[in-house]
Order: sequence, then C-alpha cells, then structure tokens
Amino acid sequence: MTTQDEGPDRVELLQGTLDVLILRTLTGGRQHGQGIARAIERNSGDEFLIDHGSLYPALKRLEKRKWIEAEWGVSANNRRARFYELTRAGRAQVEVETDRWHRLAAAMGRVLGTEPTGG
Repeated sequence: MTTQDEGPDRVELLQGTLDVLILRTLTGGRQHGQGIARAIERNSGDEFLIDHGSLYPALKRLEKRKWIEAEWGVSANNRRARFYELTRAGRAQVEVETDRWHRLAAAMGRVLGTEPTGG
C-alpha cells in the first residue's frame, strides 16, 4: 500500500491499515476492487493512494479469512469485474478492527499530548 507520491505531506500507512479500510469501505455495500480503492482515496481526503499491488493481495487475505466473499459481475463501464462484499464474520470483524484502531489513535494521542489523560 502506498500514499500518493506527489507532495511531501502525504501520510504513510501503518501495516495492517489496509485491511480495516477495506472492511470499513465494504460496510457501504458490494464493490469491485477499483471502487474500493477510489472510495478509500476519496474518504481519506486523497491522502491515501491504494495501488493494485497492495489492494488485491489484501482482498485475497480477507477472503481467506472469510471476512469477505467475491463473485464475478459487470461494472458500471460494462467490464467484467470481481465484486466483494462483507460476510457475517466480516461485519463482526469491522467492529473489532474499528475499536482496535480507535484505541490505538487514543493511545497515540495520549503519548503525543493531544488526548486528555484523565488526570
């Protein structure tokens, strides 16, 4: 997974981030790979550029874990594409992964001094 090369202010993604981004994106419904990548880019304010070399291995990994399933269909531009959607286990995993990232962000905020420590 990469960030856009243009501009020095792009955010470097942590390992494991792409899985949760894909899962969260698919909560909006079934999408093909390019649609998933575009949605992540759009929802990140164009901070993240998801390349195919990272996206498709991640999709395969999520399929292997049975968090998503895929079937062939026809895209809006009339091309054959694989469409991905969450499974029941994937829907549950979205909540687990989202909670994990919220805890991580809160802990980072505390360390960096941007999150109240409660004391």
